[in-house]
Amino acid sequence: MSFWWFWTQPPVVEEALDEDLPKIAEIHAACFAHNWNVDELGRMKAQDGVTFLVARRASPYGTRAPLGFLILRTVADEAEVITIAVNARQRGRGIGKKLMEAGLFRLYAERCEHLFLEVDAANDGALLLYRSLGFKEVGQRKGYYSESGGDGTALVMRIDLR
Repeated sequence: MSFWWFWTQPPVVEEALDEDLPKIAEIHAACFAHNWNVDELGRMKAQDGVTFLVARRASPYGTRAPLGFLILRTVADEAEVITIAVNARQRGRGIGKKLMEAGLFRLYAERCEHLFLEVDAANDGALLLYRSLGFKEVGQRKGYYSESGGDGTALVMRIDLR
């Protein structure tokens, strides 16, 4: 097996481990003005209905650090994306899409009806991703994001899974 084998493999998506929380907190802090620390993430991860997924490089040598993560919350037959983030150096490589597809697959298998999310209307990359996955805008929240590159409008989006 070549030394470069793991660099050419697509990332794998799996449930986050507790030891992933420091890296998740680091990625989250780099991506968002209002971020969560390791303790807050740990409490959230322990809640019923909350799922933490991470994308990491495949490796024959053991677990590798997360490249990105997705946090979902499910209540009854609906779910919401709490947050999704990808390491800035890893963006543009399909990691966010891979995380979202894994989340959608999991929710479909759990017989979830709808997945909701909120996204900054100025976040063109995220909007492109969500629309490519089939999300539709179902509402707006003006002035929701105070640290926005635009007017702070949050778009509420939904995808129907059934």
